[in-house]
Amino acid sequence: MDLNVTPEEERLRTTVRAWLEANLPAGWGTPAYTPPETPEEQVAFARAWQRRLCDGGWAGITWPKEYGGRGASIVEQLIYNEEYARLRAPDILSLKIGLSLVGPTVMNCGAPWQKERFLPKILSGEEIWCQGFSEPNAGSDLASVKTRAELRGDEFIVSGQKIWTSVAQHADWCMLVTRTNPDVAKHKGLTFLLVDMKSPGITIRPLREMTGEAWFNEVFFDEVRVPRAHAVGEIDGGWNVVMTTLAHERSGTTPHVRLQSEQRLLAQLAQRTTRNGRRAADDPIVRQKIAQFAIEAAILRYTAYRNVTMIQRTGIPGPEGSILKIFWSELEQRLKDTAIEILGPFGLIPRGSARTVEGGFWNYELLWSRSATIYAGTSEVQRNIIAQRVLGLPR
Repeated sequence: MDLNVTPEEERLRTTVRAWLEANLPAGWGTPAYTPPETPEEQVAFARAWQRRLCDGGWAGITWPKEYGGRGASIVEQLIYNEEYARLRAPDILSLKIGLSLVGPTVMNCGAPWQKERFLPKILSGEEIWCQGFSEPNAGSDLASVKTRAELRGDEFIVSGQKIWTSVAQHADWCMLVTRTNPDVAKHKGLTFLLVDMKSPGITIRPLREMTGEAWFNEVFFDEVRVPRAHAVGEIDGGWNVVMTTLAHERSGTTPHVRLQSEQRLLAQLAQRTTRNGRRAADDPIVRQKIAQFAIEAAILRYTAYRNVTMIQRTGIPGPEGSILKIFWSELEQRLKDTAIEILGPFGLIPRGSARTVEGGFWNYELLWSRSATIYAGTSEVQRNIIAQRVLGLPR
């Protein structure tokens, strides 16, 4: 692993930073900026920000140039993501699925008309996508999906249920994993569909989270008609398409930058918060915890670099992907727990209350962090992957 950057890479870092500083909304990152509050406002903001990224040539940075992207390498993607996270630029959750999962999948497995129809509108933020993978009894074991798609002439008739479907209530389209052949091995009877979320027969029920938001949803399909042409790849060959999608899920991720930033925020919090008549920062146990977080965030950074190096050399993510997921998600929870320890009971008061401290930031982060060890592969699943595929332990 070579940690020395080339002159070209350093110029890219400078260019990214300068563009973001010039184009972020006025007052961004300061008390003068008023962020969008309602989900509808947040989605509208995300679309507008993605349009600006697209116009500036920074949307879909790793997408090939022929599809409107920048054709960046995995290292260039890492540099871009680091600068984006360092400035705490907008987290466009509602558009990430299309940009990082649907787009690469359609590029690799889609028909020419699908690429022409869908890719430009994903890149510009005009259309939002959701991911119809998980079901009540098919989460980590994705191949166990039961949602049926029966081919009748030129249409699939889809019936079933999906769950934990992020931004489904705002999505224009869904990439949907369905079972088209129940009589073969479970990995061999799946078909990957592109479904218009305005189709008759779709019911969306938001799931209220303990943060007070409702980004997750249950989605029910009741004899929804989907054109046969909207299948990606071969009928009953959807598992290969799913693997293409999941292969893009964690490449080039940079959780270390965000956690390094939050570790610094935690240190500042300890300096201005009084506990038992003295600054929290004067407590040696608190100082030791904050120092440990700084060390672990640095370890996370170098592990992310190792992962990028492996992809560069082989084209395939190594076990570092699973190691990263466990490490950052559990570090995030420990860090947020410590923030609430410093703030005491007032740290648990949510945003909007007159007695909220720190604007409710740490309260929200604490609640959201509970999901970190569940989404994108639970810690238990990641440990099994490491045990079986890296250490060669028996099932």
